[in-house]
Amino acid sequence: MEPLIGFLSLFATIFGIAYVFLTSRNRERLALIEKGVDASLFATKPSNFSIAKFILNIALLFIGIGIGILMGELLSTYLRIDDEVAIPSMLFVFGGLGLVVGFFLTKRIEAKEKV
Repeated sequence: MEPLIGFLSLFATIFGIAYVFLTSRNRERLALIEKGVDASLFATKPSNFSIAKFILNIALLFIGIGIGILMGELLSTYLRIDDEVAIPSMLFVFGGLGLVVGFFLTKRIEAKEKV
């Protein structure tokens, strides 16, 4: 019985958030239209999503995670730091560094595409 209550409350929460988001967005748009604002404001800009950039970022994240596991193991072996501390900390540090490198590489690729 308890899992059913949990699923129902989760569904109700997601539905409530979506309902409030959509109705408030609709009210805002109607208010702007009544004031005479141009409708082009609501047009979404096409995103420049590229699967190559996504794969580059995921690859750099996984490389960072692999290096983090290796460095954590080296820290725990040679500096006698607990495995429970060394491996997760290095995993997050090098995974984050991989994402930062991916961000800057993606930014550089986008700058070259504009030229």
